[in-house]
Amino acid sequence: MKLTVVGGGSTYTPELIDGFARLRDTLPIEELVLMDPAQDRLELVGGLARRIFTRQAHNGTITTTTDLDKAVDGADAVLLQLRVGGQAAREQDETWPLECGCVGQETTGAGGLAKALRTVPIVLDIAERVRRANPTAWIIDFTNPVGIVTRALLQEGHKAVGLCNVAIGFQRKFAAMLGVSASDVHLDHVGLNHLTWETGVRLGGPEGENVLPKLLTDHTDTIAADLRLPRAVLDRLGVVPSYYLRYYYAHDEVVRELRTKPSRAAEVAEMERKLLALYADPALDEKPDLLAKRGGAYYSEAAVDLAAALLNGAGSPYQVVNAHNNGTLPFLPDDAVIEVQAAVGRQGATPLPVSHIDPLYAGLMAQVTAYEDLALDAALHGGRTRVFKALLSHPLIGQYEYAERLTDELIAHNREHLAWA
Repeated sequence: MKLTVVGGGSTYTPELIDGFARLRDTLPIEELVLMDPAQDRLELVGGLARRIFTRQAHNGTITTTTDLDKAVDGADAVLLQLRVGGQAAREQDETWPLECGCVGQETTGAGGLAKALRTVPIVLDIAERVRRANPTAWIIDFTNPVGIVTRALLQEGHKAVGLCNVAIGFQRKFAAMLGVSASDVHLDHVGLNHLTWETGVRLGGPEGENVLPKLLTDHTDTIAADLRLPRAVLDRLGVVPSYYLRYYYAHDEVVRELRTKPSRAAEVAEMERKLLALYADPALDEKPDLLAKRGGAYYSEAAVDLAAALLNGAGSPYQVVNAHNNGTLPFLPDDAVIEVQAAVGRQGATPLPVSHIDPLYAGLMAQVTAYEDLALDAALHGGRTRVFKALLSHPLIGQYEYAERLTDELIAHNREHLAWA
């Protein structure tokens, strides 16, 4: 089995490598290719990756290359973890929206649109080259904004599934609170990427006992503190929103906070400098503790589970993924990409039925889906008017004066990445 990681020079990659090594019985990789245009970073990460495999007695071969076509040739699956423009572009995404009093964030609001415009054309080019090299290969997208990028891939007919680590993080957290194995926890996870709610927590599978009420009775203070939301909000909702919902439920509070501290991009850039220095140490043969602060908790386990299910049916039968709606949520178009529990196997991902969704959540999902439609149109076809319409439609913006100004700022800060600009 050959797997390729595009963006293999990312400081995330040793987390993924550790998962591949520990879970090799689930996903028996013979060849792993790390591809990245950044040669210097790639060699540092690749060196550590090989040492991790050696330490854990994994017999697979790890190669590195800057040649995309060579990397994907013969691959059974290609995992995408790109950041077009690097942390410098992320820094911009997180700062210029604040000038208009809007959240600055890399996947949500104006910053998220900027990332989508930079990313979608690049991902589609990669996917087309994967299809030419091996039409049967699966594409696993971990590149943000996952919902929009996955929709772009599916719209072009690629064999793609989107993946996010929010759900697996909740699964692990709830399992610890309940004192059970993570594999015993099945989430009623519903929404769009980075716009999700846990409406049920079941023991043993989709039909198991719903223990969410007990969790909220026994652990609401802890959960609320993790989400940085008042306990009263969770008490009234009776569900657990993802931490991304704070951008919606406490938008102005978040803006005030973001204006008074360094951006997350700046923090991550400094962390990456330290990580790369650690990776350069030839004695290091395991992922360093610092990597846990980089983000992407449980990313490797989710990625291994999904790849194993798609390639050999060995992963968990039910997994939270990003896939076409196809009637699962009747208030959204069939071709919308939703993030829900799905039956996953060699045939792909089929969302499980979802019970009635409260209008409080359905309405926001519908509005953000409409934004994602317009965002994808802007990413595929360009043009100031399309960018403006996407921004105006976003629930975190919604005023024409803001949309006008943000359109100008977005184009000015991303001109080098936008062929039409």
